[in-house]
Formats: sequence, C-alpha cells, structure tokens
Amino acid sequence: MLKKILGKAVTTLAGRDDFAIPGPDSPLFAGLDWDKLPRHVAVIMDGNGRWAKGQGMLRTSGHSAGVKTLKNILKTAIGLKLDALTVYAFSTENWKRPETEVSFLMNLFSEYLHKEVQEMHEDNVQIHFLGRLEGLPKSLQQQMHDAEELMKDNTGVKFNVAANYGGQDEIIRAVQSLAGKAANGELNPADIDEAMFDSCLDTAGNLPVDLVIRTSGDMRLSNFLLWQAAYAEFYFTDVNWPEFSPECFVAAMKDFASRDRRFGGLNDNKK
Repeated sequence: MLKKILGKAVTTLAGRDDFAIPGPDSPLFAGLDWDKLPRHVAVIMDGNGRWAKGQGMLRTSGHSAGVKTLKNILKTAIGLKLDALTVYAFSTENWKRPETEVSFLMNLFSEYLHKEVQEMHEDNVQIHFLGRLEGLPKSLQQQMHDAEELMKDNTGVKFNVAANYGGQDEIIRAVQSLAGKAANGELNPADIDEAMFDSCLDTAGNLPVDLVIRTSGDMRLSNFLLWQAAYAEFYFTDVNWPEFSPECFVAAMKDFASRDRRFGGLNDNKK
C-alpha cells in the first residue's frame, strides 16, 4: 500500500543533541498500538541537500544535520523495541555525485562511527553494513569491521547501514553465488527456494521489511531492498530528512498500525 503524508509533521525533536531513548510510558508514544508495530523498518533518508538549500547552506551541511537525525531515529527505534532498522546511507549510484561531496560523505561516515560506535554498543545495538564494502576507502572498511565485531553479540535492534549498496546489484551477487555453487556441483538448482536465496543476500538473518519510509517527497524505492520489501507497506512524507523527528517516526508507526495487511489473501472480515 502506498501512502503519501502531505505537509510537514511536528519536528520539534529533530536533530536534538540531548535526545535519550524513550521509555514505553514516554509521551512520545502516546496513542501507539504496541501490538501492531512493524518489526523491520527501512528508511530512505532523502532531502539533506534540499533542506540545506532551503536554509541557504551548503549541501554538506545538510548531510551533517542528517547524521544527528539518524542518531535520534535509532534511539526511537530502540525505545520501540523494533527488531531491525535499515537505512540507505550511500547507493551504488551516489558515486555519480561531485567528488567533493562523495569525499565529504566518506569522511562523515568515518566520523560518525568514531563518535557513535561506543554509545551504540552500550545501547545493545547490533550494527551491520550492507553493500559492496570493498569499494569503500580501506580505513572506513576497517572501522566498519571493527564496529560489527564489537557489537556482534548484542541482542537489541539490528541496525543495518546500506553503504555502496544497490538492490539490483545485491540480487545479482546472490545469483552469482548460487550459480557458482551449482556449477561446482555443490547445489542442485532445483533445490533453490526463497529461503536459500534470502540467505545469500546482505540482509541474511533479518526479518522481511514491513515498512519503508521515504522522506522529502519522492515516491520511489530507488533500488533499495528490492527483494526484502516485496510485501512492505510504504510511507512517504514531504519532510526533509534533517527535519524528520522522532515524532515523525512515531507518526509513521501509527499509520502502519492502521493498514490492512493481507499478503495477497483476504482478512476474515473482508471475505
């Protein structure tokens, strides 16, 4: 189901530096149906550049502001006890951007990990990176590896960060892996099923995506989690990512709770 939320939601908490993980009795969660929350939420964090332009600032300032928003949304996901939060940080197509912007983003990733990894660990987050990581700077690859190792035994929210990621590329890599095993006689092609294919994806071990959120007005997937979002609900908002507050995130959860999810069938009251 597609839905676009027009206008701008309340954004009073967006980018706050002092935002803490909200408890179940937090006013932020007032009116929330805890039994109808998504388990796996994916976010296309769009609009950093648009926000910066509207503020008369450089695009890079928008990316810096977006990092603060991400930290608060992750804390909100922890408070909601979501199983997984997957965010689209850098796509395989983003290399087409100006070299100065790409370089800034790589440095911003590195700075984010340096500053936030210990706090995420203390918050019991389990971080994982998706995509062709070998195409990223070596030093950043090492930081990503170290972060995953530090948090691999944590049992809280699975925080998946897609970097140098493309959904079509991910599917091709999975097909190549299975084809290679079949060619070597390790696998009977007739045995390939959805579960086996899923195990070859970057998101192996995660639940299917229940909800995809995209900020800043565009209404498309942009090559993000094409397999995993097969039965996901979609929530589009005009709010730019730096202004997307925990309140906006909770509004998306409430909207999801109102959806009638049938997975191709019929609910009893619709028969």
